[in-house]
Amino acid sequence: MTSDAITDNQARSRFELAVEGHVAFAAYTIDGDTITFTHTVVPPELEGRGIASRLIAHALGEAKGRGLKVVPQCPFVAAYIEKHPQWQALLA
Repeated sequence: MTSDAITDNQARSRFELAVEGHVAFAAYTIDGDTITFTHTVVPPELEGRGIASRLIAHALGEAKGRGLKVVPQCPFVAAYIEKHPQWQALLA
């Protein structure tokens, strides 16, 4: 696992994590008080290291902190929320 920071690249509408020269990200759109996670991308070189889960946990924490409801359009985000019921209250 890495200690690199996850950033919210608002210009590109995605949470990003740079690791070993690669960028993993969770893309989103915001409409009013709702954030829709559209897709999550982890480069093949970084797969199997829990990076997508780390990204989504951070992104959901940010959504909660901003008072946003969540639409998990991305199948990974939907599965993550299903496996982690503490986030289900955020669902729109």
